[in-house]
Amino acid sequence: MVAVLPPGQVMVDVEGLSLEPHEAARLRHPHVGGVILFARNFESRTQLTQLCAEIHAVRDEPLLIAVDHEGGRVQRFKSDGFTPLPCMRRFGEIWEDDSLAAMRLATETGYVLGAELRACGVDLSFTPVLDLDYGQSSVIGDRAFHREPQVVAMLARALIQGLMLAGMAACGKHFPGHGYVVADSHHEIPVDDRSLEEIMREDAAPYGWLGDMVLPSVMPAHVIYPKVDAHPAGFSRYWIQHILREQLGYEGVVFSDDLTMEGASVAGDILARAQAAFGAGCDMVLVCNRPDLADTLLQQLEQPENHAEAVARIRQLAPRFACANWDALQHQSRYQYARDLQSEIISG
Repeated sequence: MVAVLPPGQVMVDVEGLSLEPHEAARLRHPHVGGVILFARNFESRTQLTQLCAEIHAVRDEPLLIAVDHEGGRVQRFKSDGFTPLPCMRRFGEIWEDDSLAAMRLATETGYVLGAELRACGVDLSFTPVLDLDYGQSSVIGDRAFHREPQVVAMLARALIQGLMLAGMAACGKHFPGHGYVVADSHHEIPVDDRSLEEIMREDAAPYGWLGDMVLPSVMPAHVIYPKVDAHPAGFSRYWIQHILREQLGYEGVVFSDDLTMEGASVAGDILARAQAAFGAGCDMVLVCNRPDLADTLLQQLEQPENHAEAVARIRQLAPRFACANWDALQHQSRYQYARDLQSEIISG
């Protein structure tokens, strides 16, 4: 009997439209547990489906394939049949007139999002954004549902329900909140000077209300909250262990945000960043757009202390049931109804 290696705790990416031999070798490394896709990995549905099949076949236990596919301006796959999805702010606007309609439409959008990705072999989308819309963050902006945490929680719950109907897990981001700061953590090191009490009352509230039964994974922000801790949230034991795990009782998966972002640079080189994230309590770290750094990390990283419990949590993100292929999906009335609503939501 062939032993099935458990997945690792590093998520990497691939460069193009198909899996190259050196990339397949990288994905077989025992530290690798997932692959994140980008727009550069998409040419057509057929090609995307083949790429996902190649990635899944690399290991005895398939790697988790993820993508940032939220809707609006953050939608990696937009052509060859993929439905244009509304930005999340649109549901907040609808909420102002009809809260029940907003929740129903968010569920239908979540279903289309999840069903289309799963039909091509993608397992997880890093969505929904739970950041509050303070009207001052260009990187968050219309990716956020609303300014009020209660509304964000309700609309996110509705979207997650749609994802669940498609057999897809969700990931709330960016804990405890990225919406207040102006700086973009992709290029800068954002600092949020508010008190812990204000952040918990406002930005972090949706995480406490949703919990791991609704929100199976979370991604912390590369933001420093100096009145709480000197480290960015994704490198902070205080935020992840004390606040998220202990105070909020969260037991789901914690992903780091991309360790190649400028907001992660405060922790040092790529190995130091990964060690800081794992030391803080992250279950899986992301290394995107820098295969050289991914290889460096895989060569130097020792198995994190939380490996067994982290892998057990990560496995819970795998789709729970088989999905329809693309052609079969097109003939499902449930999908057709949800898909046809999307242009109406966008147009208003």
